[in-house]
Amino acid sequence: MGLWRQLKQAVESGAEVHTHSATVRPGDVFVALPGTRRHGAEFVLDALGRGAGYVLLDREPPSAARDLPGNCLRVADVRTALGELARIRHRTASLPLSLLGLTGTNGKTTVSYLLEHILVRAGCRVGLLGTISYRWPGHEEAAGLTTPDCLRIHELLARMGRDGADTVCMEVSSHALEQKRVAGLRFDAALFTNLSPEHMDYHLDMESYFASKSLLFTEYLGSDRTAVINLDDPYGRRLASMCPRVLGYTLNGENAPSGEAVLRGELERADRSGLILGLGYAGRSWRIRSPLVGRHNASNLLAAQAMGLVMGLSEDAFQCLETFSGVPGRLEWVENEAGKHIFVDYAHTPDALENILAALLGLDYRRILVLFGCGGDRDRSKRPVMGEVVAKYADEVFLTSDNPRTEDPERIMDDVEPGLEGAEMVVREVDREKAIHRAMDRLGPEDVLLLAGKGHETFQEVGGRKLPFSDRAAVREYLQEGIGSRA
Repeated sequence: MGLWRQLKQAVESGAEVHTHSATVRPGDVFVALPGTRRHGAEFVLDALGRGAGYVLLDREPPSAARDLPGNCLRVADVRTALGELARIRHRTASLPLSLLGLTGTNGKTTVSYLLEHILVRAGCRVGLLGTISYRWPGHEEAAGLTTPDCLRIHELLARMGRDGADTVCMEVSSHALEQKRVAGLRFDAALFTNLSPEHMDYHLDMESYFASKSLLFTEYLGSDRTAVINLDDPYGRRLASMCPRVLGYTLNGENAPSGEAVLRGELERADRSGLILGLGYAGRSWRIRSPLVGRHNASNLLAAQAMGLVMGLSEDAFQCLETFSGVPGRLEWVENEAGKHIFVDYAHTPDALENILAALLGLDYRRILVLFGCGGDRDRSKRPVMGEVVAKYADEVFLTSDNPRTEDPERIMDDVEPGLEGAEMVVREVDREKAIHRAMDRLGPEDVLLLAGKGHETFQEVGGRKLPFSDRAAVREYLQEGIGSRA
């Protein structure tokens, strides 16, 4: 019997699989994955010393560990092999789950929440894996990563299956696809929202970024399954030409090919009360109302309905969108007794900021105030571009810290400032809480304030530490302390 077959049988019989040597126990399997800083092959001796029954690796370990015992197996693609072992260990291939993958630069979280809303009201028991949380009926926990590591994904899916979930909406990041964190999975449907510059420190250029996103459709989507694609996005149209089965969606009819496999939308009304969308698909037409605002949310609503159509739902199932109030940290109004118009949003790319600010511009506020920053240890090239977008829309700008991580926040703001040259008024304040206070002091009764970048987050990463911080909490505390004492 070959070693690979023995290893798989051991996992099938209950041997645990680990990617961290410190967690290995006698008889377990250690998979030596490549990491961003160190390779797992450096820890092979440690895993063996802890009694590993098998070791899987894709390169020669350091010289001191080259004389390896016969239970060490070298493979060409250790990440793919890990996916197969995870599938065996957690029996995910046999789970009665419909697995729906969502990818794109912006909109993934909102669409996943919209889709969950539709499916739950259609009688499904839905699990959600995404940027904000991992949850299913009876369980919820804060998300560590948009898409967790391979072993964790399979473990979470197995738990969902045991708890009675029948459908899973999973946000799939480009990093996860590039690093094969979804190895061992097959998706029943996959959605592409859009593509704009992001993670250029990791992908280096848009072609590489697009290639990573495309993997969801070319490697992990069943060949007889449907790709749901935004035809208003040029990368979406390109991706559609690569997929055998496509349901497109569009708010711009000129981007839609002839044929019935396109969901067409028309934005009939967009104001502070929300949206009215007219829709047409396969000879049928319907209308929905939504309290969400902005053209970008009209596209998100189309995306969720297109996925619903792929899942076999009728247009009647989409009327429930009228009761969907929004997603935490996505153009979320901060409720307050003072009647202030304040929104928090997770927007941290130029395209996302453009979408949000364009939506606010269309809501007829007297002035738009924007507070934002840029994350540290990430793509520096987008910093002045984000400044340009804010300067285009904002009457007053409050430049501050986002998550500086290990970078000097003052230097991050230096990178942003060239893009703000055209802004009417710029206040620079590195302390985010103080910056919020200053913005609030400037906020008039007919103005709107956007706090951009952190959205739902309840922490700020500074100097390599996660410190408690919430934009929403900062606003509420300020108002509670200041009502009656501030103009």
